[in-house]
Amino acid sequence: MTMAASAVAASAALFAAPAAQAAWEPAKPVEFIVPAGTGGGADQMARLIQGIVVKHNLMKQPLVVVNKSGGAGAEGFLDVKNAKGDPHKIVVTLSNLFTTPMATGVPFNWRDMTPVSMMALDNFVLWVNAETPYQSAKQYLDAVKAGGPSKFKMGGTGSKQEDQILTVGLEKATGGKFIYVPFKGGGEVAVQLVGKHIDSSVNNPIEAVAQWRAGQLRPLCVFDDKRMPYPGKITDKQSWQDIPTCKEAGVPTDYTMLRGIFMPPGVSKEQVDYYTALLKKVRETPEWKDYMEKGAFNQTSMEGEQFSAWLGKAEQNHRELMKEAGFLAK
Repeated sequence: MTMAASAVAASAALFAAPAAQAAWEPAKPVEFIVPAGTGGGADQMARLIQGIVVKHNLMKQPLVVVNKSGGAGAEGFLDVKNAKGDPHKIVVTLSNLFTTPMATGVPFNWRDMTPVSMMALDNFVLWVNAETPYQSAKQYLDAVKAGGPSKFKMGGTGSKQEDQILTVGLEKATGGKFIYVPFKGGGEVAVQLVGKHIDSSVNNPIEAVAQWRAGQLRPLCVFDDKRMPYPGKITDKQSWQDIPTCKEAGVPTDYTMLRGIFMPPGVSKEQVDYYTALLKKVRETPEWKDYMEKGAFNQTSMEGEQFSAWLGKAEQNHRELMKEAGFLAK
């Protein structure tokens, strides 16, 4: 080979090397599955992430949100489970990741997917219609206890899911009794409470903040061991930080919900790394930070082995809660 030919070959190799080592990225549109109905917390988060990705040009391919809420989310989870090795499909999770298989016996477990990132933990708030006389959780729960069975309706998302688990926890802590009324999503629950078709809800903050701001709903307490750390006023008088914990109201019940992203099983580390990096960029945007504050999220985030270890503990905690509530599939 002549010296000139050798130089050409070396030059070609130099330019070819980066292409061969280029990091993986999606080659076609990515389906972003929401295993819940429209308008709820998971749906809102997925569509926010989609909007941030578009606005900041974080992906070359489109991110397409698809709601698959059938079977309390089983439809969406089984779709991801069965898409083995497909890196063009991701799913946003909520607590039905644990509760749906436990309650129904559907052949699915979080280990059937690939954990990518915990985006945040979501709080739960006890809400009533603003036109009711109840100014505190104690006042409302005392009324529920005094009213007896079949008088007060608690609205929630799905049956034998996190909202009903919390409702059962309230019943056991207070001695009161609710009629639990399931709906398809948290957005619908808030609308039903505004319309006085139910007496209360345990919606996530983001699912009822618009109605609170409009003076239609009233928050009574947050189901966490500490108040939400957001001092900015949502209404003329109150901030998230002003809402007492349910423990302060004498109700020792607390519960937070996972908002995480998973991929199908059998994907490569390089593909997981792509979405991990993408979601880290999402969390760094002002839109995400504003959403976290407005929705009063617990901004804990995890990845890798730490996230998997957390998932194992959360699964066991849900199993104990479901067993106590009598919700485990026979």
